[in-house]
Amino acid sequence: MIRWLFTVIALCTSVALFGNSLPDEEKFRVYGYVIDTSNRGIEMANVYFEGTQIGTSTNPNGYYELSASTTDSIVIVYSMVGYKTMKYTLHPKQAVIQISVELQSSSHEIQDLEVVAQRRQTSTMTYIDPSKYRQMPNPSGNFESLLITFAGVTANNELSSQYNVRGGSYDENLVYVNGIEIYRPLLIRSGQQEGLSFINQDMVEKVGFSSGAFNAEYGDKMSSVLDITYKKPQTTETSASVSLLGATAYMGSTHKRFTQLHGIRYKTSSYLLGTLDTQGEYKPSFIDYQGYFTYQLTEKSELTLLTNLSQNLFNFVPETRSTNFGTYFMGRNFTVFFEGQEQDIFRTGFGALSYHYRPQQNVRLSLMASAFRTNESENFDILGEYILSEVKMDLNESNREGATLGIGKYHEHARNQLHATVADLTHSGEFTSLNHKLKWGVTLKHEIISDQINEWEWRDSAGYSLPYNNQQVNLYYTMKSENTLRSWRSTAYIQDTWKWRDNSGSYTFTGGLRSHYWTFNKEFIMSPRASIAYVPYWKKDFSFRFATGLYYQAPFYKEIRDTLNDASGNVHIGLNNHIQSQRSVQFVLGGDHYFRAFGRPFKFTTEAYLKLADRVSIYDIENVQITYSGENNAKAYTAGIDFKLFGELVPGTDSWINFSLMNSKEDIIGDSYTKHTYDDQRNIISTEEVSPGWVSRPNEQRYAFSMMFQDYLPNNPDYKVQLKFIYSDGMPFGPPRTNLYRGAFRSPAYKRVDLGGSRVLVRGNNKFLNKNWLSGVESIWLNLEVLNLMDFKNVNSYYWVTDIYGQQLAVPNYLTSRQFNIRLIVDFK
Repeated sequence: MIRWLFTVIALCTSVALFGNSLPDEEKFRVYGYVIDTSNRGIEMANVYFEGTQIGTSTNPNGYYELSASTTDSIVIVYSMVGYKTMKYTLHPKQAVIQISVELQSSSHEIQDLEVVAQRRQTSTMTYIDPSKYRQMPNPSGNFESLLITFAGVTANNELSSQYNVRGGSYDENLVYVNGIEIYRPLLIRSGQQEGLSFINQDMVEKVGFSSGAFNAEYGDKMSSVLDITYKKPQTTETSASVSLLGATAYMGSTHKRFTQLHGIRYKTSSYLLGTLDTQGEYKPSFIDYQGYFTYQLTEKSELTLLTNLSQNLFNFVPETRSTNFGTYFMGRNFTVFFEGQEQDIFRTGFGALSYHYRPQQNVRLSLMASAFRTNESENFDILGEYILSEVKMDLNESNREGATLGIGKYHEHARNQLHATVADLTHSGEFTSLNHKLKWGVTLKHEIISDQINEWEWRDSAGYSLPYNNQQVNLYYTMKSENTLRSWRSTAYIQDTWKWRDNSGSYTFTGGLRSHYWTFNKEFIMSPRASIAYVPYWKKDFSFRFATGLYYQAPFYKEIRDTLNDASGNVHIGLNNHIQSQRSVQFVLGGDHYFRAFGRPFKFTTEAYLKLADRVSIYDIENVQITYSGENNAKAYTAGIDFKLFGELVPGTDSWINFSLMNSKEDIIGDSYTKHTYDDQRNIISTEEVSPGWVSRPNEQRYAFSMMFQDYLPNNPDYKVQLKFIYSDGMPFGPPRTNLYRGAFRSPAYKRVDLGGSRVLVRGNNKFLNKNWLSGVESIWLNLEVLNLMDFKNVNSYYWVTDIYGQQLAVPNYLTSRQFNIRLIVDFK
């Protein structure tokens, strides 16, 4: 099915745009693997055609690929230091030839086991090359869309860059760019508003990700770390792309001791938002600029500057909404007619200046100063008049409308402003010896946050304001806040990595200690963390690791907001300076098995984990908005296991499959309630105290399956396909603003398939790029994408209404439907 769809896309692309783009002369392609006698791929082996300038080096899996003009015969040479050179004579009669070779060691003194150990995962951090996934279909336009195909990572909103890791919330994920912690806007409540995340994929060189039990060098959060390193260009490189969802441009250059990177992105999601149930005039506009500059002061010192300016605008004038939900025998329709509009603006600025000094080859010292500023404004006045009715199952569409079950109005109002500044000064260092790598760091941070929140909702159902009171008109929901927070934080860490070996294998131990102090709640915490990895000298290639530690979720602005109710039922927000950091003890046990199947390299990974937490602040999720209780009022646990198969399902391309199982529960302190039993005359006949006990946490997804698959046509690798598939458990939910039925229900499973087909034109291989007016173009990619290929109706959240019988109904807020996208990527010389 996948190959059939891809073939159709490829043929359409070829005929429509590049039907005349044939090679100048007939060529053949040879590819394969270079392995050693232990069946492991040899990295950086030289592969070339004898007597020519055509050659390449193998990748970390030992894969190579070469092309040349067809001749009667040609000799291909395989060589690598420490191995015997091999030659192979080809008589190319086919367009595509696969040759894999095994090189014999030329010296018994070479201990290749040491080299192998360096390539094995010795911590919970894994690394990927982001340049391999440029053509991945991506509805949000953000790099984080790739993360949700990782083991243990889930998301249920393709419009958002937020993700959950092993049952944690969005706020429990750390993000670093070049060693600097990155923040995101604080008032965002929906994926439609969110726009662009900080990470510019065009500028990324290396990506590291840990889904738990990470080292002490990373900050005080409980779920994950995303560690991004931006490029330092070696030559001039330029790229641009345009699609129905936006455009990007990127330029990098180097001149003597100075390098620079510039990236600009524009995104508009109105094309996608048009598939939502709520119809209206969507005017989202998101733009950002990033620059990264380095200057080599001396041979031992360097100055770097990272800058970012971002503006996210979201204007929306709703008109109508029609949502069908329920079961086959109990169908319901929710129709709303709107007045009003929403106008949101989020402006952020970021700058980081760093000085790096190497007094010796094995010593690195850094001093970094950074500042983050965000100005956020959220304004809406939306009036809706709704009808809740039955839907009859009838083949004749005109007969489907049933009885009216409820009518009502609601008015949602908000005038919210938030301004935040975070500035810090950091010193970090690194000392490397033969078997040790010592790291340390100290940070002083100042935070200034002020908000003015005024939002409320009024509801009228069948002529009665909710909640009903025969003495006065009450608002369904109201919240006011006018707070200013000024505080200082200080953090420090020290960490050592020690490597050694014996006759049974090689070992890597990393131990560290991290401290944190915040002036707001006057809390001082210490976080010890440790991990050990073992690579045995077995015939079969295995590695094992174990990590543990005490992890804290240091509170920030959203966690300390405590709700206070006055006599009129109005909700005021105060800042709770008695709140403590959430705390968890984590254990992760994992292993990797490296093997070759069908002549290709694979890695099978298993990780089991357990997180025991106390001092937990419970929270509720509405779309992507997280609202905390503002106090430490629960304990929790999360346990699970992740499986991942990573490898070259198709030679030369990385693909992976994940499957995860998880159980995440919380027990709220003091949530017991009194339950009465009544007789026929409504007299109380018995009373009992009920404690709900352990209930599902808001982000408990009990199972998740994901896949990232890449393929190409064997006879023409210029045609490629990318498939992203996600199937994960639905989120727990319950009626709003009550803990009585917390997590009592569960939304349907999140299912999504995104398919992309691409055609590449490379200079020298295609006549189309040899035209004079395209002399500055290195390659052109054309991508055709089908977003939500199977047109699944995924649910993001619920809107609760009451029918004429007094029953509360949860109306699903569906996400985007199937949509097509065209993307053009041009790389310049």
